Amino acid sequence: MRLNFKEIVVYLSVACTTIGISQAQQAGSLNSNATLDELINYALSNKIELKQAQIDKEIGEREIASALSGWFPQINANGNYTHNIQLPTANINGQNINMGQKNTASMVFQADQAIINPGLFQASKASRFIREQNDLNIEDTRINTVVDVSKAYYDILTSEEQINIITENIARLQRQYTEANARYETGLVDKTDYKRAQISLNNANAELKSANEFRRYKYDYLKTLLGLNPSAPVSLSFENQNMESNILLDTTELLQYANRVEIKQLQTLQNLQKLNTQYQKWNYLPRVGAFANYGLNYRNNQFGDLFQDNFPNSSVGLSLSIPIFQGTKRIQEIRKSELQESRLDLEMENLENQIGAQYSAAMASYRANMNEWRNAKENMDLSEEVYNTIKLQYDAGVKTYLELMTAETDLKTSQLNYLNALYAVLSSKLDIQKALGTVNISN
Repeated sequence: MRLNFKEIVVYLSVACTTIGISQAQQAGSLNSNATLDELINYALSNKIELKQAQIDKEIGEREIASALSGWFPQINANGNYTHNIQLPTANINGQNINMGQKNTASMVFQADQAIINPGLFQASKASRFIREQNDLNIEDTRINTVVDVSKAYYDILTSEEQINIITENIARLQRQYTEANARYETGLVDKTDYKRAQISLNNANAELKSANEFRRYKYDYLKTLLGLNPSAPVSLSFENQNMESNILLDTTELLQYANRVEIKQLQTLQNLQKLNTQYQKWNYLPRVGAFANYGLNYRNNQFGDLFQDNFPNSSVGLSLSIPIFQGTKRIQEIRKSELQESRLDLEMENLENQIGAQYSAAMASYRANMNEWRNAKENMDLSEEVYNTIKLQYDAGVKTYLELMTAETDLKTSQLNYLNALYAVLSSKLDIQKALGTVNISN
């Protein structure tokens, strides 16, 4: 079916409106039965640490604007009033003559314009790196947010599956307890079997309560990552969340140090330090500025008539300040800044070594966890097969109840081990992506 132009326009309008509403919902409130992507998007818009990083960026912009404001004319006004109790005298042609008048007042307006100023040169060049540093701080926080929220989500998903396993186990134990009790009542067996079943059932119920408590904590921790109050309700959707489908990773991807935000942050610090060294060298330059002033001057012996007459004065000019010798201070500052540059170079080398070790550890953990997961999966399948076989044999009277209990315990243990191994694989995969600098932080 072909659409005409008008129908296409209407379709795109509706689609854009729907997308806009969806994005507004993600930014403003968290939907019920939220998916992992919705959780990440919400956290990237509402996490407290991200809001703080954004405020820090705005503070940085104000600091830059404040530092660069020195390039604008600096205008000041100064005023004073003086009452001379005794007028100064001067001897002119052998006569003592009073100089001045008893009441004087003045107001001076001064405008200064910097022309050559090393501090302002540094502020102008440093503004780009400061903005870059603030952006990298936000990026670093976003990366940690995506990783932490993803781990918390998978941890809750694992807990939900564990609770399902324990619940199924309780249902089995309840049936076994009922059957054992019925056999005891009919005199087929002694009371040992159903007492054992009661013990196992009690332990499973206690285990379920513990699992529910840990699940509650994990939800509260997720709320903290999302920037939500602990009392706020949160419901998650686990549909189409096949954890096994998310465990694969390209282990042949090479580590690129330049992709790590920590490397970029340290490079920015190096650039700022080099700029500081240049600033210390610029301190040998003279300070040149222009000025203009206009003064209002009033004087009279009578205070009431003080402001009747004005004797103004004004001037314009250039100012020059040449630093000649400051006791080797500038030389020491230059040397200190150069040493700080060398220290940052060593810190970069150390950071690259740490990133390499971090990547190696994450990759080793991922491969080890993959082996554990494969082994746990095989054990789970085997233990389920063994349990089903022994259950049939027990019902037929071939196997004892103790053997059935052992098989049931092995099944539950293998299922829980499988889930823990699966979560460990997903967690180590996120660690590798973080080490590679390939975490997707787009919102």
